[in-house]
Amino acid sequence: MVQQIKKAAVLGSGVMGSGIAAHLANIGIPTLLLDIVPRELTDAEKVKGLTLEDKQVRNRISETAIQKLLKQKPAPLTSKKNLTLIQAGNFEDDLVLLKDVDWVIEVVVENLAIKKQIFEKVDKYRKPGSIISSNTSGISVEAMVEGRSEDFQKHFLGTHFFNPPRYLKLLEVIPTKHTDTEVLSFMKTFGEDVLGKGVVEAKDTPNFIANRIGTYGLLVTVREMIKGGYSVGEVDSVTGPLIGRAKSATFRTLDVVGLDTFAHVAKNVYDQVEGAEKEVFEIPTFLQKMIENGWLGSKSGQGFFLKQGKEILELDPATLEYGPRKKLQAPSIELAKQTKGVANKLKALVYAKDRAGELLWSIYSPVLVYSADLLGQIADDVVAIDRAMKWGFGWQQGPFEAWDAIGVEKSVQKMEEQGLTVPAWVKDMLAKGFTSFYKEEENGDLYFYQNGEYKLVEENPKVMNLAKIKKQKGVIKKNTGASLIDIGDGVALLEFHSKSNAIGLDILQMINFAIDEVEKNYKGLVIGNQGKNFCVGANLAMILMEAQDDVFELDMVVRHFQQASLKIKYSSKPVVAAPFGMTLGGGAEVCLPTAHIQASSETYMGLVEAGVGLIPGGGGNKELYIKHLNSLPNGVEFDLQKVANAVFETIAMAKVSTSGEEARDNNFLNKADGISVNGDHQIYDAKQAVLALSEQGYTPPVRKKVPVVGEPGYATLLLRAQAMLYSGYISEHDMKIAKKLAYVIAGGKVPYGTEVDEQYLLDLEREAFLSLVAEPKSQQRMQHMLLKGKPLRN
Repeated sequence: MVQQIKKAAVLGSGVMGSGIAAHLANIGIPTLLLDIVPRELTDAEKVKGLTLEDKQVRNRISETAIQKLLKQKPAPLTSKKNLTLIQAGNFEDDLVLLKDVDWVIEVVVENLAIKKQIFEKVDKYRKPGSIISSNTSGISVEAMVEGRSEDFQKHFLGTHFFNPPRYLKLLEVIPTKHTDTEVLSFMKTFGEDVLGKGVVEAKDTPNFIANRIGTYGLLVTVREMIKGGYSVGEVDSVTGPLIGRAKSATFRTLDVVGLDTFAHVAKNVYDQVEGAEKEVFEIPTFLQKMIENGWLGSKSGQGFFLKQGKEILELDPATLEYGPRKKLQAPSIELAKQTKGVANKLKALVYAKDRAGELLWSIYSPVLVYSADLLGQIADDVVAIDRAMKWGFGWQQGPFEAWDAIGVEKSVQKMEEQGLTVPAWVKDMLAKGFTSFYKEEENGDLYFYQNGEYKLVEENPKVMNLAKIKKQKGVIKKNTGASLIDIGDGVALLEFHSKSNAIGLDILQMINFAIDEVEKNYKGLVIGNQGKNFCVGANLAMILMEAQDDVFELDMVVRHFQQASLKIKYSSKPVVAAPFGMTLGGGAEVCLPTAHIQASSETYMGLVEAGVGLIPGGGGNKELYIKHLNSLPNGVEFDLQKVANAVFETIAMAKVSTSGEEARDNNFLNKADGISVNGDHQIYDAKQAVLALSEQGYTPPVRKKVPVVGEPGYATLLLRAQAMLYSGYISEHDMKIAKKLAYVIAGGKVPYGTEVDEQYLLDLEREAFLSLVAEPKSQQRMQHMLLKGKPLRN
């Protein structure tokens, strides 16, 4: 059996196939992307004098799909250079290349006969031991493998990615009765550790786990909306973040997925089930009419919602006309908004005797019963079902976790009073005195298994849950902004937990304490957290308030930030940052001076202060400049001005990376820094980086002077800014910011090539920052950002 996947092939270059190829390229796996040979020439090909025999024509479909990856949004590629790892080909000429491939993934049209034809050809060309899988969303994987060779059958399974593959975490793995257990085990580990997925083993049933329950839930919601007389907007206002679901809620999700795609997935179940379940999966008449009208959602410009100018209108299913979007108003909604935690919000809502409570109960109760009914059919345990819904549909709680949240006993009593048939195993669980599907124990979480026992929830040791670690071990020290935690093996972790993880004096104080504590008692420090984003920057409200009230106080805060940055950099023990999500402004400034950065693949890093009328004030200008210098090969002459130009442009244009890989391209990360594809493993990976540095006998960098471009370089930088001003690309105030930034990057009024110390550059930075803070137009920008959440151009 293949022990390592060094090369892959994707058969089918549609949106899903090309997306999977892009994901494989993102993690460094060279991938063939094959599709059918065109039967006709395009007009452009005719003009060029090409024929149907030309390779350019024969590979056109897959080559076009590859080029589309550069334009798609959200971007399938973490870096445009990854495109070079994808090779175009076709089914007639290039199946012979499968002899060099370790994993073949079929992603052709959802038609069993066509898939079997493809696999018959693959069986002829594949090498023994290579893994073959189908990305089918619902066709039986057992049926696909009939008639294939024994080695093919042993190495075949379903691998169902969710779209878009780069961003959605779930990977359902579906073995057949022939699949070798070692192949299944390898693919589950590979899926989690290399592909960065949340892997769930599913059974070979219609739509597997997530799409089966998710589609059922969406159709139940449509049914209850019609029955209860709710509007599309009202439903979406309570079925999103309020109950721990995705921001797109119900109908916006359907618009994004595409109504035609949704109908196809629903029909797949409808054709294979009976009775009451079949009735639920029947597409409502109004939805069928929408599809006939071409109102397919986002891809057609209208669906359940239609944007007209700045206004978003909602569809009335009864009349198929659009009107103003509504929001549901109810006392329980206001109560839930004041309640902390998704579990408590949900409990407050589903039992409420108002329109919101009635709607959510009528949506939740059948989905909980349906999930319990399917246990054993679609998956072996409640954990697999819960994880599939969380990773595939963005639910914060899976159905059984949600059931625990609202109280199993209380809810079952209400369900039965209303005529719902609760599965016997759930009633048996309650009869035996077990009142929840999950229990917390000191050695880990337990889940209720069907035979009446609780079993330990199996976790990959690379998954480190900081909330659980704090419960088990407590914290070393904490304040309002951060906590210092012992994460084992002599490594401590500094966790930010202020609002949006914004940096204020409380976090700066904890950085200083953490470094002192680690230097005395630990091998090293990780700076990381498991919030929504690593850090959105410095506390802007505090900066604005101090700017308008006490600039001397602000001067002190900036000095503290700069000194904290130096303390991180010159700590005698290694400090590793673990950024993810938005890592902006001050968040980036915390990462830049660390000994190592272990970024998430989805890290959006940038020094964005120009957007609020400022420049970085916590050492970010200096550290990005030094990071650029350090990236240059030793002993090779370089153009210092080019370095200054690049840093100036990155900061002045507030460039933000769209991935961890792009952050490396922008020199926020260097070649030695790491990227974790699986975000759940990031803290573990960062901890391992600390231990590796410690074992290597880590010593901090030597303090040395920094060469700068000085006055001549400053003039060059200004010319670039003035060109943008004259072309109307930037405003007069942008120019003022650019002048200050250029002066800092250039190192002030010194000759070209002068070597200056870090404190000198920090002083220049601080002076420029404080002068810009005092500018009325900068204050307007800060205020606008705080009020509107977006930059102001003034």
